[in-house]
Amino acid sequence: MSNMYGEWLKAQRDAAGLTQQELADAAIMTRSHIAHIEAGRRIPSKEDARRLDRALNTGNVLSSFLPQEDVAVADHFAAAMHLEQQARSIREFALAFVPGILQTEAYARAVLGSAFPPRSEEDCDRAVVTRLQRAAVLADPVQPTVWALLDESVLRRPVGGAAVMAGQLRHLVGLAESQRVRVHILPMRLGYHPLLQSMLSLMWFDDQPPVAYTEGMHIGRVHDAPAVVEQLQAHYDLALSDALPLRESIALMRAAAEEFDRHG
Repeated sequence: MSNMYGEWLKAQRDAAGLTQQELADAAIMTRSHIAHIEAGRRIPSKEDARRLDRALNTGNVLSSFLPQEDVAVADHFAAAMHLEQQARSIREFALAFVPGILQTEAYARAVLGSAFPPRSEEDCDRAVVTRLQRAAVLADPVQPTVWALLDESVLRRPVGGAAVMAGQLRHLVGLAESQRVRVHILPMRLGYHPLLQSMLSLMWFDDQPPVAYTEGMHIGRVHDAPAVVEQLQAHYDLALSDALPLRESIALMRAAAEEFDRHG
């Protein structure tokens, strides 16, 4: 995302002789939120922008020139990946394949190796390492809390072949049984559900407003506007209400893994 807004905010703060903490105190925000805005990683809400204008005595400049709140990220995930590492709570919905932080190495390699034009072996290795580093957020046994809502098609599509899928599904079963991640499956028999159009990630933080991330073909979008995030959360909650309970979801994943074993 463009950082002109963040750079301008930093210039105004420096001109006022304020530290990030002093500006945060005056605007009733957190220092880390100010830092993320200045670095171009976040966009302030309209209310935050108004408070910044008052704190910096800049009239309504920060409010008037607020950049587009839903910003497409050039590489489809850079901004969201950074936020993912800071989140205290993550809710994932996957329509087509297993979310990145839950992927095994073999599954990740199958996904990342299918790009066109083809990646070089070196580029594929680098991408797999990056994806596995994302999964390091699960090394802490408690935080972030992670819920994964998966369309049943994720279990049925043989990404990487039967052996890779069996291993991936058993990895999900292990995470769910250890209570590190809650996994719920939206069964195919439901037909339409509110999240059928794209994948969705919802993230909450200790010191920043929540964000959402949606992704489609060749585009990823970080949603910072509170009304949009609230609406997407409502869609997630509605779909979750139709999902299978945890134990039934685990049983379905285990059965799918056994089926892949037989076919493999």
